[in-house]
Amino acid sequence: MTGRIHSFESFGTVDGPGIRFVVFVQGCPMRCLYCHNPDTWGAGGKSFSAEEVAQTALKYKSYFTGGGGVTVSGGEPLLQAEFVTELFKILKSHGVHTALDTSGILFDAREPHKFDELLSVTDLVLLDIKHIDGAEHKKLTAHSNENVLAFAKYLSDTGKPIWIRHVLVPGITDNDDYLKALAEFISTLKTVEKVEVLPYHNMGEVKYEKLGLDYPLKGVEPSTKERVQNAKKILGSKK
Repeated sequence: MTGRIHSFESFGTVDGPGIRFVVFVQGCPMRCLYCHNPDTWGAGGKSFSAEEVAQTALKYKSYFTGGGGVTVSGGEPLLQAEFVTELFKILKSHGVHTALDTSGILFDAREPHKFDELLSVTDLVLLDIKHIDGAEHKKLTAHSNENVLAFAKYLSDTGKPIWIRHVLVPGITDNDDYLKALAEFISTLKTVEKVEVLPYHNMGEVKYEKLGLDYPLKGVEPSTKERVQNAKKILGSKK
């Protein structure tokens, strides 16, 4: 089984617990206005077998301290679910902690078991909830949040540990009413271990220029420390 890989990060510290090897897969159906990896959207990347990726990651196993392991991010990992499943199976056979960083956008409540095999070898799901309001989510990502919220509930109902991630964007998600609504939704989930508030930054703007794309949030300033702390307080963030 081969997958399309955008890049690797050898010593990640922000994509799950401990020190981690991070695999960024190629391809994503979302078009988030603040995306800092637009080069992962379409076709491209390099082809690797699951075994090749696993062996590359295992070279760093001795550094997986503090509950570390391997995180597959993107792009959107669920676009290559079979590949990620095979990769995680190999890693689990070596006793490595696995984490899936996903938007959940490809989940379908009509076929809730589609990703069960993948989830069976996933220790932790980092779930990016882009916006709690359906209409605003569509403006932000070009997709409804229906699948995302359904996936969160499914993970909770099946006992899968979750870290919620939420990007705080001035004028878009940095709104107390939206944050309170998100906090209320999170309170209905039984397996949330952590809520992370990720301050918006514009470091991806250079990539848009290189790709010949207009940066959608040009002129939007990064989140202030005060607003980040406000969001953490509302969401009950532990970070």
